[in-house]
Amino acid sequence: MDKSPRSLVLGMPRTAKRAIVMVVDVGLAVFSVWIAFYLRLGYFQLVFEERDGLSLLPAIIVAVVVSIPIFVIFGLYRTIFRYSGAPAVLAVSKAIAVYAVIFASVFTLVGVTGVPRTIGLLQPVVLFLLVALSRFVARFWLGGMYIEQLRQGNKPRALIYGAGDAGRELAAALSHSHVTNVVGFLDDDPKLHGSYIRGLPVYNPSDIAKITCEKRVVEVMLALPRISRRRRGEILQSLRGQNVVVRTLPSYSDLAEGRVTVNDIRELSISDILGRDTVAPDPALMRCDIANKIVMVTGAGGSIGSELCRQIYALNPKKLVLFDHSEYALYAILQELQSKTAPETSSVELTAILGSVTDKTRFEQLFKRVAPDTVFHAAAYKHVPLVEDNLLEGIKNNLFGTLVLSEAAIGVGVKKFVLISTDKAVRPTNIMGASKRLAELVLQALSTTQSKTIFAMVRFGNVLDSSGSVVPLFREQIKSGGPVTVTHPDVTRYFMTIAEAAQLVIQAGAMTAKKPKTGQAAPVYLLDMGEPVKIFDLARQMIELSGLTMYDEATGDGDIEIKITGLRPGEKLYEELLIGEAASDSPHPKIKFAAENFVPWHDLADDLTTMRHAVDAMDVVTAKKLLTKLVAGFPNGDANQ
Repeated sequence: MDKSPRSLVLGMPRTAKRAIVMVVDVGLAVFSVWIAFYLRLGYFQLVFEERDGLSLLPAIIVAVVVSIPIFVIFGLYRTIFRYSGAPAVLAVSKAIAVYAVIFASVFTLVGVTGVPRTIGLLQPVVLFLLVALSRFVARFWLGGMYIEQLRQGNKPRALIYGAGDAGRELAAALSHSHVTNVVGFLDDDPKLHGSYIRGLPVYNPSDIAKITCEKRVVEVMLALPRISRRRRGEILQSLRGQNVVVRTLPSYSDLAEGRVTVNDIRELSISDILGRDTVAPDPALMRCDIANKIVMVTGAGGSIGSELCRQIYALNPKKLVLFDHSEYALYAILQELQSKTAPETSSVELTAILGSVTDKTRFEQLFKRVAPDTVFHAAAYKHVPLVEDNLLEGIKNNLFGTLVLSEAAIGVGVKKFVLISTDKAVRPTNIMGASKRLAELVLQALSTTQSKTIFAMVRFGNVLDSSGSVVPLFREQIKSGGPVTVTHPDVTRYFMTIAEAAQLVIQAGAMTAKKPKTGQAAPVYLLDMGEPVKIFDLARQMIELSGLTMYDEATGDGDIEIKITGLRPGEKLYEELLIGEAASDSPHPKIKFAAENFVPWHDLADDLTTMRHAVDAMDVVTAKKLLTKLVAGFPNGDANQ
């Protein structure tokens, strides 16, 4: 076992490490007074010596008594090893600034017998330099080991979970690794326990705590490509709290066929952590509105839009039109698709178009020229706090962008128009959700006025690893040493993978094959999001499966703090998918539909005209009143649809 001083220090309890640093800071406070006296007098004076009526003791006592409590208040001992570089300087600067005001007030403004007044100005400067230097020394001496642990870097000892073909291939690939030392296998098969494979022992997973301690294991790699996500989730639960980083392997077929290397061993995706099983897509539904047809995707560069484009491209459309207002996002998805190998016998024509969905003239001309069969409308402003602060732009883009597209689609006879909606449209508490509900109302109303275009709306919750999602944010916060920020300890959300969401959107649209019956509007499809997830628990899981522990303020133990920041404006504790009381089954087990109440077009049109005037006139008050009137559940709303 490593007995180096660095390892011994890092292995100490957090309280012991804090005590050591406090003692060091006391010493620095004393030393800084001694140096300040030297700078003022030009000679060194002993601590307990009184010369020419001058003494260090009053300044030393005040320096120690004032500095340590201030350092505690500013968290210098709670985040000893987490701060480095600029954050360290900033934290120390704030603490010393407060300290300097108090110290200078005592010795420079008021004055103390035996202490020159200039000491009140010199000593805080010296103390700042010494404390900042001590943090940098700790950073370079201890930080190499500690930061590597936080960043899930090079881990010397590892176990492979799964002694099957994939695990053996992985062990072989890692046999000459300079950064990972595989010390054994874990496997659920009791027949393998106690045996050796490639010279490595096979252990019972139930003994994981004992094995990781004895073998000093810091990483477990999952080599289980064929198990269900639910079983994977159970395994991950058993590994939580073992202080090991958990990583996983790409599919066995990729590894066996040589398309990946051990460098492709990846961090756990959040879908691995949630353990949600997916249903294989129905090939007939996937191809129905896409194969050999002209398809357009708005918001093609976004999280959902880009995944729709990938899956549509693989389904062999005649032409795929990518539309987005972001030049970079549009360029990125176009380059990605152009670099892919198209399906056999395919000659998919790709067209990328820059523009805004609110440009009515542009879309009327574009639809006439392109003549799309199917439109997937994924363009929207979706970040709740941003839309809350930019109300009129949110309404303009989310509501009137949808209105422009739907009217243009009817004008040229687009066969199918699918709107990507959100669970935040159900009894919304924020502008983003209210604007998306209004977009739904527009399509519901228009669907009853004509028979050219079939409309459908697909409503679902959060997609994993999308832009703005908590998952990539948590991952970066953990790598940086924390804190991980959660708005409320009880906030819950539904989650779904981007790929699954895109597949279900395509299939839900395909199930809408005819104009709605008299008295009914276009259906709203609800995707089965599984069980809601508490965000606090998700944060804790991600911390523990990174080989770290959650910081406990009561005991002072742990690595990463979870900080509660408070609900943001317009944010709900929980989300819903259904406005009414019931949803009906569909031919797909993961898709339901709701025939919700709607506002007839002749009742909605006048309010939309008023809303457009309000947006054009930048009349926020009128816009909010109309939202309240039209959208059920919006704060103080009186609508009953």
